[in-house]
Amino acid sequence: MPERAEAELPASPSAADRNAVTAGVDLAAPEPDATTEPDATTEPDATTEPDATTEPDATTEPDATTEPDATTEPDATTEPDDRTGPGAAGPDLVPGARSADGPDAAAGPGDAAAPDDSGPGGPERSAVAATAHVADVPEGTDSTAGPVADRPLAPGYADAARDVLRGMVASAREPIAGGRHKVFGRSDLAVVPTTSTIASHLPRAVGMGLAVERLRRLDGAGRRTGVRAGSGGGASHASWPPDAIVVCSFGDASVNHASATAALNTAGWYDHTGLRIPVLFVCEDNGLGISVRSPRGWVEATLRSKPGIRYFAADGSDLLGAYAVAAEAAAWVRRHRRPAVLHLSTVRLMGHAGADAESAYRTAAEIAADLDRDPLLATARLLVGAGVATGADLLARYDEIGWRVRRIAEEVLDEPKLADPAEVVAPLAPRRPVRVARAVADAAARAAGPGVPARVEAFGGKLPELAGPLTLAQSINAALADGLLDHPQMAVFGEDVGAKGGVYGVTKGLRERFGAGRVFDTLLDETSILGLGLGAGLAGMLPVPEIQYLAYLHNAEDQLRGEAATMQFFSRGAFRNPMVVRVAGLAYQEGFGGHFHNDNSVAVLRDIPGLVVAVPARPDDAAPMLRTCLASAAVDGSVCVFLEPIALYHTRDLHSEGDGEWLAEYAEPGAWSSAHVPVGRARVYGVGSAEDITIITFGNGLRLSLRAAAALAEEGVGARVVDLRWLAPLPVADLIREATATGRVLVVDETRRSGGVGEGVIAALVDAGYVGAARRVAAVDSFVPLGPAARRVLVSEDAITQGARTLLAR
Repeated sequence: MPERAEAELPASPSAADRNAVTAGVDLAAPEPDATTEPDATTEPDATTEPDATTEPDATTEPDATTEPDATTEPDATTEPDDRTGPGAAGPDLVPGARSADGPDAAAGPGDAAAPDDSGPGGPERSAVAATAHVADVPEGTDSTAGPVADRPLAPGYADAARDVLRGMVASAREPIAGGRHKVFGRSDLAVVPTTSTIASHLPRAVGMGLAVERLRRLDGAGRRTGVRAGSGGGASHASWPPDAIVVCSFGDASVNHASATAALNTAGWYDHTGLRIPVLFVCEDNGLGISVRSPRGWVEATLRSKPGIRYFAADGSDLLGAYAVAAEAAAWVRRHRRPAVLHLSTVRLMGHAGADAESAYRTAAEIAADLDRDPLLATARLLVGAGVATGADLLARYDEIGWRVRRIAEEVLDEPKLADPAEVVAPLAPRRPVRVARAVADAAARAAGPGVPARVEAFGGKLPELAGPLTLAQSINAALADGLLDHPQMAVFGEDVGAKGGVYGVTKGLRERFGAGRVFDTLLDETSILGLGLGAGLAGMLPVPEIQYLAYLHNAEDQLRGEAATMQFFSRGAFRNPMVVRVAGLAYQEGFGGHFHNDNSVAVLRDIPGLVVAVPARPDDAAPMLRTCLASAAVDGSVCVFLEPIALYHTRDLHSEGDGEWLAEYAEPGAWSSAHVPVGRARVYGVGSAEDITIITFGNGLRLSLRAAAALAEEGVGARVVDLRWLAPLPVADLIREATATGRVLVVDETRRSGGVGEGVIAALVDAGYVGAARRVAAVDSFVPLGPAARRVLVSEDAITQGARTLLAR
């Protein structure tokens, strides 16, 4: 049978028998959709003013209503727009929630306005989720010719069974994770692996949906202007079909999970603002979360009530009915480029897992009722009723397939397993420093050559290298602008980063220069912000999301730990979700209180395998380190956290007021290569003779340590101050060299004594064979309190000098 074309983020079904094409999404500007049919009851309040970030930028976001593409945008004459009034064609009119009482009359697969290939089995579709075959009959074969059991098992089904079984026995030949996890996925079919069963992959699906529309517009602009999206930094994005959609499945119990709530809310929120997110959520509802029952009617009521999400429902035990509704739902999402949910009532045969005895919490009658609804039996009844096969044929076929699957299982049991640690971690986080350095050099060449006019225009004729010494915040702002110039697929987003320019002004002016399509505000939810980044990166963009404060990241850590960092590991590099997460954090903000805005906890970041954690302290480090992170994301698919010390954003002085020694010049493009900062390389400052003691630190600790080192120099003590710059991976080689040079190491750690960075530094020194003296100065194991009390628990300049004296006295 012909195949359909959706991008799939599976939760549990086998991915080997599906085909997928991922979708993207417009990350900021709303797209008036001629096919949209807003509900009059949800018209926007006249007293409210649309967010300026949702205004389309004509330079970067071609409006489909002004430049229609007949291949991707249904003709408005065939799909009338029932919006009226002067703002009908513009972004001011916000589409509202649609009725959930049945399929849209204009959206069905048989609708005359739909392209011929929009229904089931359309010949023009790229392959995605393979359709359910009523019988394993080779194409062109008479389904009534001969006993069913005599027909061979189709190669695709044998391959699917082998893929699943390989995952179960951790075979190194398993096609997606290679024995690292029992996940479903196929890169050649664009089926993205997910390790979650509790909806943490849903925010990524929304991000992919958002990015597919964004990339569709960029591609459209590229075709018209000759500019190829994704050219910056050597990166390129996947070529998704213009009508691609994202399909993401989850279970009924997962509908209650915070990640699911966040994803559905975000999809509806963006739909309400007028942005397009072509995502089809599929809820497989068997009424159970292991042993906990979903209250009758709860899942339906929950899904129906989601604003901006179209609701479809079907009985999963009814093959033909479920297929028809699924096709209708997919066609609706494909046509309207809007989110929908397909609610499938299903059964769960046997327990949740091997050790789960369902008889402990289900009655025999309930179990028997589910057996009667077994979709396999329902399909058999359908085949017999249609005259395709007899009951005896199907039983024989069933037994024969069972034996063939058993033979495949016996084969895969003997397949090789992962043999050593290096083999296991090989795809985790590839590091190709030479290529990253080359990408930075290429960016410099573009900025100094053909990109000069664009830079001059973007910076309003005032290039940052000619603006004089900059603060840390100003340097990051300039580097973000240069990144946006060099990476057409890059987008900066987060809470307040657009219109306001960031709480601390770090993104000030970027939206005005690059448009609301590339720099935009998001809703207030860190899980959704990171999910948008994950999906956008997976779809081929270079996302730079901002988390407003480090403490806010703790609300959404699993999006980094369980989703972002695992993608390359569990797909052997076939899939990746590159991104650079900017996080304002650490302590020492004067007059700014509480643990939420003064947070010094980074242990959770350092514990995530493969994650890059950068902490720039000086303006002249911030820009090159950000360029390195962008290049590493583009080249290696790295997930980077760029942790920016808030207290140093606008710091100008080092030793005395007015000395301006914390400011630095912004390097011109010609100097970017020589100033390149590779991942995992420290910076060393010599104070005095620099031969008596080595002070290892980072972030705010660098400024405190340099001041303390100056005081020590007046006492005749020479210090070398090592700025780690990278907390993951640690610059171990640099640490060993500088520690050995003096034989005395003082670790100045502004994070907490327990679980802080200092523990890792000391352990690295010991592991490398360092035998000199070592001592730590770290923050107290406490949350950071308000006001002057903070000084009682944080590292101080006096504590550093006293620690150094104690170490020298040994």
